[in-house]
Amino acid sequence: MRDQKGKIHVKIVILTGAGVSAESGLGTFRDKGGVWTKYDLNEVATPEGFARDPAKVHDF
Repeated sequence: MRDQKGKIHVKIVILTGAGVSAESGLGTFRDKGGVWTKYDLNEVATPEGFARDPAKVHDF
């Protein structure tokens, strides 16, 4: 894709799957010590949890 000045711009999209976060050193959701062991699913991942405390859901 070229802009008005003729420069070429390329857009790149990368789709990844499960396991990439662990390989990168990021916390996973379900592993031992993962994200879900630190949060109550009902508090941060449901409409009811959002209604009770939107800031907590956004911080999550």
